[in-house]
Amino acid sequence: MTTGFQTTAHFQDADGFYEQLLDAHLGLTREQSELLNARLILTLANQIGDAQVLAQCLALARHLPGELPDEPPRPAR
Repeated sequence: MTTGFQTTAHFQDADGFYEQLLDAHLGLTREQSELLNARLILTLANQIGDAQVLAQCLALARHLPGELPDEPPRPAR
């Protein structure tokens, strides 16, 4: 179980993962691409497992670029 919310880069190879992500979408229709994204999100959420961390991730992801808060958002109660 995850015990905290990462606010700094935690990738071993961010560029490599981004390239793999783009490659995974090659040749897919928009619908297939959206399904891939949904499956990936659920797979990664399962790896995280911690409901509070997942709630913080969702809240943070809803902010538009340039509008990220200085501190990670707190989950709604």
